[in-house]
Amino acid sequence: MRVLLINTSECAGGAAIAARRLTDALNRHGVKARLLVRDKQTSAVTTARLPRQWLLRLAFLWERLCIFVANGFTRKGLWDVDIANAGADIVSLPEFREADVIHLHWVNQGLLSLSQLGRILESGKPVVWTMHDMWPVTGVCHHARSCTAFHSHCSRCPQLQRPSAHDLSHCIFSRKLKQYARGRIAFVGCSQWITAQARLSALTAGCQVLSIPNTFDADLFCPAPSAAARQRLGLPATGRLLLFACQKVTNPRKGLAYLLDALASPVLNRWQGLLTLVVVGQMTDAVGSNLPFPVIRKGYISSEAEMAALYQAVDLFVTPTLEDNLPNTLMEAMATGTPCVGFDVGGVPEMIVHRQTGYVARFCDALDLAAGIDYVLDGANHDRLSAAAAERAAARWNVDIVVRQYIGLYERTLKIED
Repeated sequence: MRVLLINTSECAGGAAIAARRLTDALNRHGVKARLLVRDKQTSAVTTARLPRQWLLRLAFLWERLCIFVANGFTRKGLWDVDIANAGADIVSLPEFREADVIHLHWVNQGLLSLSQLGRILESGKPVVWTMHDMWPVTGVCHHARSCTAFHSHCSRCPQLQRPSAHDLSHCIFSRKLKQYARGRIAFVGCSQWITAQARLSALTAGCQVLSIPNTFDADLFCPAPSAAARQRLGLPATGRLLLFACQKVTNPRKGLAYLLDALASPVLNRWQGLLTLVVVGQMTDAVGSNLPFPVIRKGYISSEAEMAALYQAVDLFVTPTLEDNLPNTLMEAMATGTPCVGFDVGGVPEMIVHRQTGYVARFCDALDLAAGIDYVLDGANHDRLSAAAAERAAARWNVDIVVRQYIGLYERTLKIED
């Protein structure tokens, strides 16, 4: 069986990491899998880079320009939506012709147009689409938040600056309905939460919608002595370390403001002089020095081995994300035996078992987030939480289990097409 996985990037972002890990795992399990990307960052032979990069750059710029104009010439919300009005010619590539199954992941920002998706579906090849956010089942947004218009037909989109009955969300939803009807798509949600959301969308009517989680590298992300990891990374040998990590620290969706409020709350007064905040990601300078705790800024880390060591070194990982599916960071931290704290949103409560592997705080409640941090740092709880977190990660996101589910799905879709 030959499977072509398609994602905008090879390494940047959670979807890229998940797609690359799945490609490697499929090849180890006897499937001939290739990953097709626009942005290639490694020399991996299983990853192919799309040709005509200048055309892809034009497609990216054209899409942003169309959104900018339709949005009243404002940059506000420019990156919150995608319209897929231009992209690469996938069908003509030899990688596409050789594949038995086409597996889409995150294909936005000029990679794949809706018309090209229609051509892929019309080819008759089975299409599997892993949803790393909600864009495949909404009009234009990646996270619908409290909006339920996608249940019937998107319009008056609250994420557009000029919402109306026939705005961008309405037009793109109509185009998706038309293109999706040209073939058969099996939609896969990484979390039960996004799977349930997808089943409510009018775009998935008559389609198979199921849930298969992401996986992780158990050889890298595993429990290890904290002291050795701290020494390797140059972190303090004593005291408690709290980690906040994301691709871009200033992204409002990642909830840094709530973490800073939590750290400044009286709930954590007893940890002054004992706790240090470690921040990883782009623009870490946004975390000021006016906190009651010292801050170590690590910047963006691309090395998975270094990230694994960082999880092993710290006592707690906090992800105050406001919108998320099944965060790789949570999975990786738990796999190393690091308890986690996060808000009750998206797929987070599926991962963290409240007071068993960490703490699930009330959504957007900084004081409860602080209470969760305090709970996990307490020595009476930490060792128990750590062991339970590692055990849960190994049981739920084991690579063999995840790959077998995908191979089974591929085989079923091929039989349906036959």
